Amino acid sequence: MNPIDAIKADLRAAMNGVASKAIRESGMGYKLAFGVELPRLREIAAGYAADRRLAQALWQEDIRECKMLAIMLYPHEEFDRDIAALWVESIHPELAELAQLLCMERLSTQPYAAEQAFQWMASERELFQLCGFLTLTRLLMRGAQLSPAAEREFLDQAAATLPSPYLPLRKAVHNALLRYGECSDEAAQQVARIIK
Repeated sequence: MNPIDAIKADLRAAMNGVASKAIRESGMGYKLAFGVELPRLREIAAGYAADRRLAQALWQEDIRECKMLAIMLYPHEEFDRDIAALWVESIHPELAELAQLLCMERLSTQPYAAEQAFQWMASERELFQLCGFLTLTRLLMRGAQLSPAAEREFLDQAAATLPSPYLPLRKAVHNALLRYGECSDEAAQQVARIIK
Protein backbone atom coordinates (compact mmCIF):
# COMPACT_ATOMS: atom_id res chain seq x y z
CA MET A 1 0.00 0.00 0.00
CA ASN A 2 1.42 3.41 -0.91
CA PRO A 3 1.77 6.01 1.88
CA ILE A 4 -1.20 8.13 0.72
CA ASP A 5 -3.54 5.11 0.77
CA ALA A 6 -2.12 4.03 4.15
CA ILE A 7 -2.74 7.52 5.57
CA LYS A 8 -6.30 7.55 4.22
CA ALA A 9 -6.88 4.16 5.86
CA ASP A 10 -5.54 5.57 9.15
CA LEU A 11 -7.88 8.55 8.79
CA ARG A 12 -10.89 6.34 8.08
CA ALA A 13 -10.10 4.29 11.18
CA ALA A 14 -9.88 7.47 13.29
CA MET A 15 -12.95 9.12 11.78
CA ASN A 16 -15.23 11.08 14.11
CA GLY A 17 -18.66 11.06 12.48
CA VAL A 18 -20.11 13.86 14.61
CA ALA A 19 -17.17 16.20 13.98
CA SER A 20 -17.12 15.27 10.28
CA LYS A 21 -20.81 16.19 9.95
CA ALA A 22 -20.28 19.48 11.81
CA ILE A 23 -17.37 20.42 9.52
CA ARG A 24 -19.44 19.55 6.45
CA GLU A 25 -22.40 21.60 7.69
CA SER A 26 -20.20 24.58 8.60
CA GLY A 27 -19.60 25.23 4.91
CA MET A 28 -15.85 24.68 4.94
CA GLY A 29 -14.99 23.92 1.35
CA TYR A 30 -13.36 20.51 1.73
CA LYS A 31 -14.37 17.68 -0.56
CA LEU A 32 -14.01 15.38 2.44
CA ALA A 33 -13.43 15.80 6.17
CA PHE A 34 -12.99 12.85 8.52
CA GLY A 35 -13.37 14.98 11.66
CA VAL A 36 -10.12 13.68 13.12
CA GLU A 37 -8.89 15.86 15.98
CA LEU A 38 -5.43 17.39 16.16
CA PRO A 39 -3.95 15.10 18.87
CA ARG A 40 -4.92 12.01 16.84
CA LEU A 41 -3.52 13.61 13.66
CA ARG A 42 -0.23 14.15 15.49
CA GLU A 43 -0.20 10.46 16.41
CA ILE A 44 -0.81 9.48 12.78
CA ALA A 45 1.93 11.86 11.59
CA ALA A 46 4.36 10.32 14.09
CA GLY A 47 4.04 7.02 12.20
CA TYR A 48 5.54 8.54 9.04
CA ALA A 49 8.92 10.08 8.28
CA ALA A 50 8.97 13.75 7.28
CA ASP A 51 9.03 13.73 3.50
CA ARG A 52 8.65 16.63 1.06
CA ARG A 53 7.08 14.57 -1.75
CA LEU A 54 4.60 12.90 0.56
CA ALA A 55 3.68 16.26 2.12
CA GLN A 56 3.20 17.85 -1.31
CA ALA A 57 1.00 14.95 -2.45
CA LEU A 58 -1.09 15.21 0.73
CA TRP A 59 -1.45 18.98 0.25
CA GLN A 60 -2.97 18.35 -3.21
CA GLU A 61 -5.74 16.20 -1.72
CA ASP A 62 -8.98 18.06 -1.11
CA ILE A 63 -9.29 16.37 2.28
CA ARG A 64 -9.05 18.37 5.50
CA GLU A 65 -6.89 15.92 7.41
CA CYS A 66 -4.56 15.25 4.45
CA LYS A 67 -3.76 18.96 4.27
CA MET A 68 -3.17 19.09 8.01
CA LEU A 69 -0.87 16.06 7.85
CA ALA A 70 0.96 17.67 4.92
CA ILE A 71 1.87 20.58 7.19
CA MET A 72 3.12 18.22 9.89
CA LEU A 73 5.10 16.00 7.52
CA TYR A 74 6.86 18.67 5.44
CA PRO A 75 10.53 18.62 6.51
CA HIS A 76 11.17 21.71 8.62
CA GLU A 77 14.49 22.59 7.00
CA GLU A 78 13.01 22.37 3.48
CA PHE A 79 10.00 24.59 4.17
CA ASP A 80 11.41 27.73 2.55
CA ARG A 81 9.78 31.09 1.83
CA ASP A 82 8.65 30.08 -1.66
CA ILE A 83 6.84 26.97 -0.42
CA ALA A 84 5.33 28.99 2.43
CA ALA A 85 3.97 31.59 0.00
CA LEU A 86 2.62 28.96 -2.39
CA TRP A 87 0.81 27.13 0.38
CA VAL A 88 -0.65 30.28 1.93
CA GLU A 89 -1.81 31.42 -1.50
CA SER A 90 -3.61 28.11 -2.04
CA ILE A 91 -5.60 28.26 1.22
CA HIS A 92 -9.21 29.27 0.74
CA PRO A 93 -10.34 32.04 3.16
CA GLU A 94 -12.97 29.67 4.63
CA LEU A 95 -10.16 27.36 5.78
CA ALA A 96 -8.56 29.60 8.39
CA GLU A 97 -7.81 26.56 10.57
CA LEU A 98 -5.25 25.48 7.96
CA ALA A 99 -3.58 28.88 8.13
CA GLN A 100 -3.47 28.61 11.93
CA LEU A 101 -1.88 25.17 11.84
CA LEU A 102 0.58 26.22 9.14
CA CYS A 103 1.73 29.20 11.23
CA MET A 104 1.94 27.16 14.42
CA GLU A 105 3.70 24.09 12.98
CA ARG A 106 5.91 25.52 10.25
CA LEU A 107 6.02 29.27 9.66
CA SER A 108 6.66 30.53 13.19
CA THR A 109 9.59 28.14 13.68
CA GLN A 110 11.53 29.21 10.59
CA PRO A 111 14.55 31.54 10.73
CA TYR A 112 12.76 33.90 8.32
CA ALA A 113 9.55 33.97 10.41
CA ALA A 114 9.75 37.50 11.83
CA GLU A 115 10.67 39.16 8.55
CA GLN A 116 8.00 37.18 6.71
CA ALA A 117 5.37 38.03 9.31
CA PHE A 118 5.91 41.76 8.81
CA GLN A 119 5.85 41.45 5.01
CA TRP A 120 2.61 39.52 5.14
CA MET A 121 0.95 41.83 7.68
CA ALA A 122 1.45 44.62 5.13
CA SER A 123 -0.04 42.57 2.28
CA GLU A 124 -3.35 43.52 0.69
CA ARG A 125 -4.43 39.85 0.67
CA GLU A 126 -6.37 38.72 3.72
CA LEU A 127 -4.88 35.23 3.97
CA PHE A 128 -1.34 36.63 3.94
CA GLN A 129 -2.30 39.23 6.54
CA LEU A 130 -3.86 36.48 8.63
CA CYS A 131 -0.69 34.39 8.47
CA GLY A 132 1.45 37.43 9.28
CA PHE A 133 -0.47 38.21 12.48
CA LEU A 134 -0.74 34.53 13.46
CA THR A 135 3.01 34.05 13.00
CA LEU A 136 3.87 37.17 14.96
CA THR A 137 1.60 36.03 17.80
CA ARG A 138 3.45 32.71 17.97
CA LEU A 139 6.79 34.54 18.02
CA LEU A 140 5.61 36.80 20.86
CA MET A 141 4.43 33.72 22.75
CA ARG A 142 7.99 32.40 22.49
CA GLY A 143 9.39 35.60 23.97
CA ALA A 144 10.42 37.44 20.80
CA GLN A 145 11.31 41.10 21.36
CA LEU A 146 10.39 43.77 18.81
CA SER A 147 12.63 46.70 18.04
CA PRO A 148 11.04 50.17 18.50
CA ALA A 149 10.63 50.45 14.71
CA ALA A 150 9.05 46.98 14.52
CA GLU A 151 6.70 47.87 17.40
CA ARG A 152 5.51 50.99 15.57
CA GLU A 153 5.03 49.07 12.34
CA PHE A 154 3.11 46.30 14.11
CA LEU A 155 0.82 48.73 15.93
CA ASP A 156 0.16 50.71 12.73
CA GLN A 157 -0.67 47.54 10.78
CA ALA A 158 -2.83 46.21 13.60
CA ALA A 159 -4.81 49.45 13.89
CA ALA A 160 -5.33 49.55 10.11
CA THR A 161 -6.36 45.88 9.90
CA LEU A 162 -8.51 45.50 13.02
CA PRO A 163 -11.72 46.74 11.29
CA SER A 164 -11.42 44.01 8.61
CA PRO A 165 -14.73 42.35 7.69
CA TYR A 166 -12.85 38.98 7.61
CA LEU A 167 -13.54 37.54 11.07
CA PRO A 168 -10.49 35.21 11.32
CA LEU A 169 -8.22 38.17 10.51
CA ARG A 170 -9.91 40.41 13.11
CA LYS A 171 -9.45 37.67 15.73
CA ALA A 172 -5.79 37.18 14.76
CA VAL A 173 -5.08 40.93 15.02
CA HIS A 174 -6.87 41.11 18.37
CA ASN A 175 -4.91 38.14 19.73
CA ALA A 176 -1.60 39.57 18.47
CA LEU A 177 -2.38 42.88 20.19
CA LEU A 178 -3.28 41.15 23.45
CA ARG A 179 -0.07 39.10 23.35
CA TYR A 180 1.98 42.23 22.60
CA GLY A 181 0.22 44.05 25.44
CA GLU A 182 1.63 41.50 27.89
CA CYS A 183 5.19 42.65 27.09
CA SER A 184 5.11 45.78 29.27
CA ASP A 185 2.85 48.38 30.88
CA GLU A 186 3.60 50.77 28.04
CA ALA A 187 2.68 48.10 25.47
CA ALA A 188 -0.58 47.44 27.35
CA GLN A 189 -1.43 51.18 27.19
CA GLN A 190 -0.69 51.28 23.46
CA VAL A 191 -2.93 48.27 22.89
CA ALA A 192 -5.72 49.79 24.99
CA ARG A 193 -5.71 52.86 22.71
CA ILE A 194 -6.24 50.63 19.65
CA ILE A 195 -8.79 48.23 21.17
CA LYS A 196 -11.45 50.59 22.47
